[in-house]
Amino acid sequence: MHQVRSSAVAGTFYPGNPTQLSHDVEQMLQDTATDDHCPKALIAPHAGYVYSGPIAAKLYARVKNAADTITRVVLLGPSHRVGFRGIAASSADMFRTPLGDIPLDKEAIEQIIRLPNTDYLDQAHEQEHSLEVHLPFLQSTLQKFHLVPLVVGDAQPEDVARVLDVLWGGKETLIVISSDLSHFQPYKDAQIMDRATSLQIEALRDDIKGDQACGCKPINGLMYLARKKDLTVHAIDIRNSGDTVGTKDRVVGYGAFVVEEPAAESGKEPAAGSGQEPAAGSEGAPSASQKSADDSARSDAAPGNYLSQAHRQSLLQLARNAIQHQLATGKEFNVQLDSLPGTLTTSLASFVTINLNGRLRGCIGSLVAHRPLAEDIASNAQSAAFKDPRFAPLKMSEFKDIEIHISVLSQPEPLQVDSREDLLQKIKPGIDGLIIEEQGHRATYLPSVWDQLPAPEQFISELRAKAGLGRNGWSEHTRVYRYTTEEFS
Repeated sequence: MHQVRSSAVAGTFYPGNPTQLSHDVEQMLQDTATDDHCPKALIAPHAGYVYSGPIAAKLYARVKNAADTITRVVLLGPSHRVGFRGIAASSADMFRTPLGDIPLDKEAIEQIIRLPNTDYLDQAHEQEHSLEVHLPFLQSTLQKFHLVPLVVGDAQPEDVARVLDVLWGGKETLIVISSDLSHFQPYKDAQIMDRATSLQIEALRDDIKGDQACGCKPINGLMYLARKKDLTVHAIDIRNSGDTVGTKDRVVGYGAFVVEEPAAESGKEPAAGSGQEPAAGSEGAPSASQKSADDSARSDAAPGNYLSQAHRQSLLQLARNAIQHQLATGKEFNVQLDSLPGTLTTSLASFVTINLNGRLRGCIGSLVAHRPLAEDIASNAQSAAFKDPRFAPLKMSEFKDIEIHISVLSQPEPLQVDSREDLLQKIKPGIDGLIIEEQGHRATYLPSVWDQLPAPEQFISELRAKAGLGRNGWSEHTRVYRYTTEEFS
């Protein structure tokens, strides 16, 4: 006889009647229908459907496009009811919802319970909703699949990453991480917190805290592995219960994130908004010949004129060495951090711009600090040379003629603005770098772009256009962040 884990939250988090449940899920999927391809992994919310269902549906509409490919789903979520250390597997044969039974991949589960800090713990699954609320979406979007359900307790990122790596598979395997974002904050505070958390996730940070996301443990594990696999993460929707059916005095935040494999494997360009990304509008980043005397003023306003001239020269040479190393060997450059001064091993974000004969040849960067500065610059230099989707990979014949420009970023901070006019009054031309976000679209301009777009109105209009937004538009969902840079070449 099959051992079945029965539904624990049908009738509360989602309808218990199968007809009503099927109708509700299908309606949400229709409302968010898209031609976008299914990502390798996703991070989706797990609240009641009336609260977070529309946000989760944006992800599962993409999963539906891979219904004939995906045959296994690895589903990880946090434990809300049972405290334990490690990762809990289920000994059940089936997981049941009102839409039917889902078979578990018993062979895969037997494989991972041999790993450290992973074992069977059925008690963790019995009343847990963080996994269950995703099952009707999966049943409605996929044809036939096996499930690997895992509840994550007090586990280190390495523990989760180890399990995910074993189960990663190919196109047949979908990874789903279940998590809400901030809990019970006032509406405006939650928006600020959740956007900051989103930036951390997109930067592949594995130090998300529990007050930022209840599923911080599985998220951190995925981010830990994402860095090793050169993945990118992109937020496609960030909202809260105040945007759906709740009041705005105490809200819960919800995020929908897609996790993509490298372009060479997935056939897709890196998603805008990833931790390492092309600079939208980086066409305005100057070559050495374009730099003028106002560089020093901009540098003094950037993170505290942090770097000495010797440090700057070391980083420029490091970027050049990283590019030359990949041209010669085809491999990533290994930065020897032990041989560098502490200033260069501090966690900071950077952009690296490559110019050839006075024209842009590549620009890739990080918006949020997530690794030592020297590593960030070496990695971004190689990416700018070989992975900027706007350009063909740099050739050895071009290498001797390139100019390298580095921007070291301060931490992006939310800019409290209520309108376009308010933003025009608050930005500092020539000093502020801006990130603008609206309904899943995002773009940034480095402060150096002010050289080409000195009028604030034009700067904002062009930045919105780069983000795929109307040049003159504005909405209540518009979010703006600003940062400064220390620039040198």
